[in-house]
Amino acid sequence: MKVLRLLLRLIIGVLFVGHGTQKLFGWWGGHGLDATAQGFEQMGMRPGKANAIAAGVGEAGGGALLAAGFLTPLAGASIVATMLTAMHRVHFKNGPWLTNGGYEYNLVLIAAVLAVVEAGPGPLSVDAATGHERKGIGWALAALVVGGLGSAGAHFASAAFAPAPEPDPAPEPQQDSEPEPATEPQA
Repeated sequence: MKVLRLLLRLIIGVLFVGHGTQKLFGWWGGHGLDATAQGFEQMGMRPGKANAIAAGVGEAGGGALLAAGFLTPLAGASIVATMLTAMHRVHFKNGPWLTNGGYEYNLVLIAAVLAVVEAGPGPLSVDAATGHERKGIGWALAALVVGGLGSAGAHFASAAFAPAPEPDPAPEPQQDSEPEPATEPQA
């Protein structure tokens, strides 16, 4: 189990590092910061660049922490926040199935990361080596709550930076709906 937990941490963590660096630097076939920022703007995540940086750092940083088994609950919260935001902004409207662009993959990642937080990173981790391993259901729930608050914060911050709706044009003056009385011709 210790080796499989290490393998799970490494696979998820390294892939999140890759996913985050795609956003930040365009590595691994990613689009880079400017294109990611434009995509975030189109999704309503404003300002796009700040949100793209936050998502990239959250994914790459959370992934690196998870892979190392360092500050594991914080790594879990970071990954949960980015996945909840992705579910909210992109996937939820498509239903659960990945084949339809749904959220099942995001949900599986959240569950896997929270399982690692609950079980702890294991003996082959920085947390264990330094004697600061935090694990258990309380830490997993804390990671879920903090991740949820981070995702909600991104949502509310984006709403605060949303452009103001354009005012409705002034209504045109209405004409009387009653017809003018007919006048008889005078002789």
